[in-house]
Amino acid sequence: MLHRFTDHPAKVNETYFQHMGVAFSFGGRMLLGSLGCFVHGFFPWLCLTRGSDTVRALHHSMVTHRVARPAETVSTTAVTAGD
Repeated sequence: MLHRFTDHPAKVNETYFQHMGVAFSFGGRMLLGSLGCFVHGFFPWLCLTRGSDTVRALHHSMVTHRVARPAETVSTTAVTAGD
């Protein structure tokens, strides 16, 4: 059961608490970006690029600059019909 808390963080070279901090940081940035979008919806002259700036920054941090361990290769024996 405990592996559920550590498997994914380990795949991105983080401990459970490091991963929690990063996730909370991203979540906070997403909340601020979404608030900017709501403000922009009501007042179109405000927060003109807040939402798209947030998405770009999060994509840059999360996707283009992440360090993930390569997927483990699992050796399986395929069984086909007639074997």
